[in-house]
Amino acid sequence: MMNPKKTAGGTRPGQAEIVTVTADNLEEQGFFCYMSKRKTEGYARKQRWLRDRLAEDLGLKLLVLPERGFIEYLPGEFSWRAVRADGYMMIHCLWVVGRSKGRGFGAALLGECVGEAKRLGMKGVAMVTSEKNWLAGRKLLAVQGFECAAEAAPAFSLMVKKFGKGPSPEFAGGWEDKARAFGRGLTVVRSDQCPYIVDATAIAVGAAKKAGIRSRVVELRSREDVLRLSPTPYGVFSLVLDGNLLSYHYELEKDLLPLLRAAKR
Repeated sequence: MMNPKKTAGGTRPGQAEIVTVTADNLEEQGFFCYMSKRKTEGYARKQRWLRDRLAEDLGLKLLVLPERGFIEYLPGEFSWRAVRADGYMMIHCLWVVGRSKGRGFGAALLGECVGEAKRLGMKGVAMVTSEKNWLAGRKLLAVQGFECAAEAAPAFSLMVKKFGKGPSPEFAGGWEDKARAFGRGLTVVRSDQCPYIVDATAIAVGAAKKAGIRSRVVELRSREDVLRLSPTPYGVFSLVLDGNLLSYHYELEKDLLPLLRAAKR
């Protein structure tokens, strides 16, 4: 049965009802993304991935409908971002969409994570952001007292809120060397952390076939794989063409195919 954790009543700015997803209510609550596509492969893969991560103290909190938003985070030792963040809480995703935007709900969700990290005696909270696609931007975090600890191409920032002194988290690095190691052709580096990755992989492989380019898929099955193989801080998905990063996010065929055909000329 649903057991929502009520953080505030009413609908004034910054106030929302938030439900904590657990192993017991995951089936009923879901995980925000792909909620209308529960019978798809992407949904099933993400659900299995979540069950494994919940055993590692993953936090997943959803705004109670009709509001729409969520936050997902893990202790840095277990996170699926290419970041070394032992002792920190690492946010994977923070989204508020539709009419729920601009009403303080993002700050409320972020506050849930920061509060939990403090209660657990952690060093702070960190998140990889992007000013391009697929990840939240850094503005919300900066307003909430986060500072940029590192940057990486094409548009990543490592935003950190420290609770005391000591070293900050850092990117795993070596991005270009990791990309070159995949060699010729299109390599799809993927995991099950995001349910959209199944479709993104199928589109990339199909586009490569149309462009006459050899493709392969490299599965990331652990945090260690993410640190060792990912050519970007995002960690859980990337497209590498002839040893160079092509994209770290979902690409539609209409956008990807011209890039692949141009590279073959």
